[in-house]
Amino acid sequence: MMRMRMLVSVRDVAEARIAARSGADFIDLKEPRDGALGGLPVDAVARVVQALREQGSPQPISATIGDLPMNDLPAILARVEAVAACGVDYVKVGIERETASGAVLDALAATGHRIIPVFIADRGLDFEQVAHACALKFPGMMVDTADKLAGSLFDLMPVADLRRFVARVRASGALVGLAGALRHAQLPALQELAPDFAGFRSAVCAGDRSGALDPERLRELAARLRAAPAPLSA
Repeated sequence: MMRMRMLVSVRDVAEARIAARSGADFIDLKEPRDGALGGLPVDAVARVVQALREQGSPQPISATIGDLPMNDLPAILARVEAVAACGVDYVKVGIERETASGAVLDALAATGHRIIPVFIADRGLDFEQVAHACALKFPGMMVDTADKLAGSLFDLMPVADLRRFVARVRASGALVGLAGALRHAQLPALQELAPDFAGFRSAVCAGDRSGALDPERLRELAARLRAAPAPLSA
């Protein structure tokens, strides 16, 4: 199995270039000041994609659509279309633990775009919902947290549930990712769970996650991930 790869969230061209040259494996576009999956303006997404493509950065690029309610499917789909049109490799959509989420997942699977459902973990995971998403054959799925002040993903979800999520998604053939105020201290636990990738913002900023990226912190984290042995099994 490959080593766990690093997804780094960025908000503009300058941060994207820092992440691309400092060891990120995935570049993720979002506005951290606007919630867990705060969306950038569409023109900002397009500028970052163009800048990275022009400089030949090899990293896949994802972008969030923003924190939209599950009961507003037209707005979700409109935003997916707008973000996908910017040329990103993946569009990330937050999935809340709500009744309407099943219909949202069905609609997302029918768009023809490469969608990454991001399950919001603050109220726990609905594993029937996860199984439904797995059956729809998305290219990848993630777990993230909404309340970054409540602690890390490991504070909000039992490790047993995270292990079950990783195993279930991987068995479907999709990539699996974990995120949620992750720090260096969580690296051993992350490596034991062995997701395909882990998302970072807090750990690679000089201050809190709304501050600027710190290239040195980013390079240090990338080096630690590269040095870690690949797990023998998930």
